[in-house]
Amino acid sequence: MGHAFGFFSGLVFGLGLILAGMADPMKVKAFLDLAGAWDPSLALVMGGAIALGVGVFRLARRRSRSWSGAAMEIPANTTIDGRLIGGGLLFGTGWGIAGFCPGPALVALGSGMGEAGIFVLAMLVGMVLHDRFLARP
Repeated sequence: MGHAFGFFSGLVFGLGLILAGMADPMKVKAFLDLAGAWDPSLALVMGGAIALGVGVFRLARRRSRSWSGAAMEIPANTTIDGRLIGGGLLFGTGWGIAGFCPGPALVALGSGMGEAGIFVLAMLVGMVLHDRFLARP
């Protein structure tokens, strides 16, 4: 049941990213171009996602198991430190340059967008480098 739930959740998420335009790097770059031809439409997508996420996390904190039956694992760490800020800056820079973040990049790669492959490869290399040199013991 857990795999089927994960598959359908991912499918709905991916379709939502496509419908919202999040898998189109030019739309994302237009959203980030505050001094040029700014496209504010993704702000509505992000605002909706944040509002939904806040509600869902409130409900999730009351549960010990997810709907798929897996144990709930909500991080308890709320510390904002240099590593978090640096990671956020690095993430935002990559998002601004490429027009992708990880979820939409995988969706775009699945739809055959070649430049998404370059981004996903760079993302995987970054994950390996992090685990090799920066992961905490």
